[in-house]
Amino acid sequence: MDTGLKGKLVLVTGGAAGLGRAIARAFAEQGANLILVDINEQGLADTSGEISNLGVSCETHKLDLSVENDIKAFGAKICAEHDTLDVLINNAGLAYGEIAQGFEHLSLEKWLSFLTINSIAPLILGQALRPALSRARGIIINQSSMAANVPATAYGVTKATLNSITFGMASQFGADGIRVNAVEPGIMETPANKAGLPDETYKRVQGMQLLPLHGTADDIANLHVFLASKQGRFINNEIVLCDAGNRLRGWRH
Repeated sequence: MDTGLKGKLVLVTGGAAGLGRAIARAFAEQGANLILVDINEQGLADTSGEISNLGVSCETHKLDLSVENDIKAFGAKICAEHDTLDVLINNAGLAYGEIAQGFEHLSLEKWLSFLTINSIAPLILGQALRPALSRARGIIINQSSMAANVPATAYGVTKATLNSITFGMASQFGADGIRVNAVEPGIMETPANKAGLPDETYKRVQGMQLLPLHGTADDIANLHVFLASKQGRFINNEIVLCDAGNRLRGWRH
């Protein structure tokens, strides 16, 4: 099936590893050229090496998504160097440690830090890249989580906030022909998840799935490709779950 992505330009944040690397690789396999963003320069180099072997171009940029001025300067640079940007994948975010625990004792400083990176940075980056996205009549896909539904942790709250921002972005960016959607992965067997979550959590959450499957990074990457493809052109302002029909929500206890 021709996805219409060959030769398109795709920017992926958090592209150094895990879901970001899988998403970048999936678009490269469709013939898309990549711009990868992360704070992990070695990881960016590793991902870029994989992608370059697929015969597409790949440029990398170190960027701290907690710094507004840096985001805006980066967006201006990309828009100056590339006339169009077809796809923005807002994948980067905080997911492990204190953010994935109970939130009732978090300080205001911590809340603002978590919300800045997981919820607000995707909007600021999207706005910074809006001229190039508009010229391409492109798409923004925000990486959310099933934890956004009835959240029990700060992580879930930041993703619920991102969902609301996604709806607002779709409303505002639609005037420029830009689609905005979000993807909510279920529990995925990525290296970061395996390192950050106990086996008991996997068993409990997978036991709530309607299908006896193990989610992988490729499941999420393939969904991103579909949403960005010409086959997904009429899908907008949606939060798309990819969790094997999991009936459990707000699972990060």
